[in-house]
Amino acid sequence: MRKYLIYFILSSIFPTFFLSSCGEDRSGEYYALIASKTWMYETMQQNYLFYEDLPAEDGLDFFDKPADFLTSVASDRDQKNGVLFSHIDSVKISRVQSSYPTFGIEGSLVRGVSGDYYYTILYTQPDSPASEMGLKRGDHIFMVDSQKITSSNYTEYFQRPSKTYRYQVARMNDNGTPDSLEFTTPAPRIVEEPSVYLTRNFTTSGGKKVFYIMYNSFEITEETELKSKFAEGLASSPNEIVLDLRYNPGGYVSTALLLSTILAPADAMGKTCFNLIFNDKLNKTENYVFDPALLQGVSNASFDHLYVLTTGNTASASEIIINCLRPYLGDKLIQVGENTFGKNVAQSLFTNAAHPQLEFWLTTSYISNSENYYDYYTDGLKPDYEESEDLTGYFGYLGELGTEQDSLMVPVLYHIEHGNFPSTTPSETRIMTRWFGTNPTPQVVSNSIANKPKRSKLTSF
Repeated sequence: MRKYLIYFILSSIFPTFFLSSCGEDRSGEYYALIASKTWMYETMQQNYLFYEDLPAEDGLDFFDKPADFLTSVASDRDQKNGVLFSHIDSVKISRVQSSYPTFGIEGSLVRGVSGDYYYTILYTQPDSPASEMGLKRGDHIFMVDSQKITSSNYTEYFQRPSKTYRYQVARMNDNGTPDSLEFTTPAPRIVEEPSVYLTRNFTTSGGKKVFYIMYNSFEITEETELKSKFAEGLASSPNEIVLDLRYNPGGYVSTALLLSTILAPADAMGKTCFNLIFNDKLNKTENYVFDPALLQGVSNASFDHLYVLTTGNTASASEIIINCLRPYLGDKLIQVGENTFGKNVAQSLFTNAAHPQLEFWLTTSYISNSENYYDYYTDGLKPDYEESEDLTGYFGYLGELGTEQDSLMVPVLYHIEHGNFPSTTPSETRIMTRWFGTNPTPQVVSNSIANKPKRSKLTSF
């Protein structure tokens, strides 16, 4: 398979600095501090999608660390909700994995009605310490080593642990009341994170065959696995496909093209999937088409409907799937959930032999569909049917992913059976049937998925 990575390996000419202190020649030291940022700035002047927003060179601190320097010069249009799209990578890994030791928990920090905090587990990574000790989706961790959870210590307890802990956990039982459990964690470790998190084939009560796939990251190294899971899922000729992108923050554009090609109708082959629109200095638009050559080992999917599950954590390469398939699938593509994040730009990799420790991923292009639409930065891509997960757990059980208890699946299964959506959303039903008087409801303070980078990494065909 052709893999593609847009490499701009630039050789830059830097000024020679002859600086000294008390007679000591320190030119080499100053050169090393400044040279990488000089190269970054020159690269941005030519290739940055928002080059016109760059501040003047004479007001910049070239002694900053590369990541800090990038933050100081980046355009407001290159970031959203605290997430900077251009970024510096300094660690190369061959597959998706955590970059620091972890328990493999993805979850939400919640401030309860009493003001105390608890941590709701959204899912655990397979073959992780969390899955080994039996933690699962919907568990609420309310104490750690008999200490209360706070907005200051939760990162250490759950996202970047450095030792073992004892978790006190509330878990909903079959009677709808919480059991109090206790778990002692294994030591944290680097955890591999599979792109395809979950698949299942099932038949509805009305006899419709459904293939459900939860896809959490677009990774080149796992494209073979993606095709294999689709080949298995499509073998039963499902009537409907549910593509769960609710926790997918993005990844490689090349992998988004592969998935789009799998899901595109056969008569779309050879037609435009997306365009990359670069700045007016480069003055170019690159066109990428649905390519049947990518389908070795898997066929085009045939289905009545493609349901795509989304939240505000659905970003970047995930949004390409919806935006670029919409012109070809029309009403067969049904988005269920929340507005997506709203990242409509892609990053290209720039490297320099003089600074081999740096991978500079710079925002270089808009990503448009075949109808030249890419204006979804502000509001994201809006669902056809709005529904939200209850990340607080306040309104009841956070159902197993991809099942009839999963709040995002409830309207999907209803639509599959009835051809339309329920007039009252499941979340409204939960609110109306939950007695809480005038008390405030819990509030999600932080979400580990939301903190993941939102990236559309470009590659070359």
